[in-house]
Amino acid sequence: MTDSTAFDWLTFLLRWSEEWADSLPDDEARGEADEAARRARWLGFPAASAERIAAMEERLGRRMPPSYREFLEVSDGWRHAGGFVSLLAGTGDARWHNDGSGLADEFEEYLDEDSSPEERRVAGLWRRALQLDVESDVTYILMDPEDVDEDGEWAVYTWASWRAEPPERHANFREFMRDMHREFHRLRAHRGDGEPVFANDTTRRLDALMEGARLAALRGGWERAEKELDEAKGYGRARAAGLGDQIRRLLGRTYMVYFDGLVTDPRYAPDLLPPLVAEHAAHSYRDDSTLVFQLRGADDDLVSLAHATLGQVRDGTYRYTAAGPFGEAVERARELTQWGDTDGAWRTLMAALPLWEPLGPDHLAPLGWVADPALGPLLTPERGRELLSIPRGGQAGETPRPTAGLDPGDLAWLAEQDPGNNRTSYRFVLVEGAEPQELPARLTDGTANAADADENENVDENAHSTVLNEPMTFWEARRRKAHSRREFSSYDDRALMAVGRAGTGWSFAFDGDPAPFNRPRLVSPAASASAGTRAVVVWSGLRSQHGKPFFHLSVARDGAEQYAFTYTDGEIQQSGEIPQALAPSRFFGDLEDAAEAERPLLEAVSEEFGASLPRHALVKGRLHTFTTRSWTRPPKDGEGYLVIRMHPTPTRPAES
Repeated sequence: MTDSTAFDWLTFLLRWSEEWADSLPDDEARGEADEAARRARWLGFPAASAERIAAMEERLGRRMPPSYREFLEVSDGWRHAGGFVSLLAGTGDARWHNDGSGLADEFEEYLDEDSSPEERRVAGLWRRALQLDVESDVTYILMDPEDVDEDGEWAVYTWASWRAEPPERHANFREFMRDMHREFHRLRAHRGDGEPVFANDTTRRLDALMEGARLAALRGGWERAEKELDEAKGYGRARAAGLGDQIRRLLGRTYMVYFDGLVTDPRYAPDLLPPLVAEHAAHSYRDDSTLVFQLRGADDDLVSLAHATLGQVRDGTYRYTAAGPFGEAVERARELTQWGDTDGAWRTLMAALPLWEPLGPDHLAPLGWVADPALGPLLTPERGRELLSIPRGGQAGETPRPTAGLDPGDLAWLAEQDPGNNRTSYRFVLVEGAEPQELPARLTDGTANAADADENENVDENAHSTVLNEPMTFWEARRRKAHSRREFSSYDDRALMAVGRAGTGWSFAFDGDPAPFNRPRLVSPAASASAGTRAVVVWSGLRSQHGKPFFHLSVARDGAEQYAFTYTDGEIQQSGEIPQALAPSRFFGDLEDAAEAERPLLEAVSEEFGASLPRHALVKGRLHTFTTRSWTRPPKDGEGYLVIRMHPTPTRPAES
């Protein structure tokens, strides 16, 4: 619905005219009409009489929309509507386009059975619209008599071939003219040498608006700040885009976020460059030369810093740092993330945020951390809104309620279908009273380390290493293992597992992409992992897309298995004295689909042992990994198997 507030056309057009006249250099060559307009400080024409408007409507066979009629009653036409229309039609020049451009066939050629009603309507503009451009830089202004709102306003469309975009829609003629006024300001905002400073009541109002928005953002009023900065950005005010982009990036919006006007400032570059280059690195198809375009105006030192930061982001070595108490909190948060406590890491950062120290007055929030491989995965749109709502940078305001944690604090989330339905089978080990870094010693033979792979070509790197790999995503860890792996066996099942803390008093090792389940040859690692404590092993494939559904649970204490059960192919095998809460008969009764037992089983295990797995860290975070000993026994006499060893080809010395 059109805004019913009366619009003061005369004041608006007078202000525009005066701003245009004042922006012209005294020594600029101008045509006679423009010079007369400059002297008169008026871009318009005499008002159209009621008789002229009526005659126009009779000629065209339609009553004109309200905002265009109101405009004509003040000025019968307009010069320099924006930057590319030098003369806009009044009562005498408005005419039906009737495909005078010959563009109808070109637009309709792209229509097919899948085209939307909107696409068909836009394609038909060229045959039915009223054309308002009289003189322009190959720019068409078309008012659509079939795109009408409840107030009788016609939508206005602008199109230029050199823009390589579909026609742009404006809700009505009034909004079109306001957009053209903004375009005029954007084109005048960046002045060349010798041109008069572009300053007027509009620019002063917008600059004051930006200053208020800056302070509001630091006080936690990001919604007001974003709205006001967007208004200033529409007029091309310097800094508006860079200020607003800081808010947009923390809300998870990355398209066309360049921190324009601030990222090339040496004061802000250390914090704004990392998220900029991280977004560039996330799109492998982008040539690095395009980064220079985003840094236009930067000196050589800053461009070199950008490329160095890009290299660190790509190889995962970028580390965000900050000054003062907030910087100390960053280090504590990083420590928490590497063991899976992403909720704790986020709470640590937010508790210290009021003490964050901006790098300058236009620095609205810490941003470099989003490019940090450990801290970046903490960000979600909800958390971004929480961060932006917290007063900081020396400003006071109301502290918001914390957002809910991302981890449910149980095991049952594993039964939920993930995007792509990829997590249908998984296995994990829980060890009580042990630190995560102790798990490799419990789950490997400790007979090799990474250096052994360099000395023995038949040893896989990290095959039995008790040293954890650096934190990485599970996908990165799998790729690294595949790259270094030199032996493939049909009987061996050494699991690549991520480690971390599994709630109070427990640590975990988790494999989200296990090998096929082989019940006759399974060797549960529970006993070896339980030396001096208690260990739990779960292997679920109740939703497995390959083979029969299965579920295995084994519990051991002090190196000996206490009880275990395995469900597979509709049968249950069990040993030891299983607590009633975990008795398999409770879960596998007359179920038509064994997958229905998965969630109750996981809930029971979580309740029995008080353990949980960190969903956010396992799905989106970066954790330490290692490779366990085999989960299957060696082949017995008479059992066939296949081993493939890959021997790297020695590099030949260059011929002299």
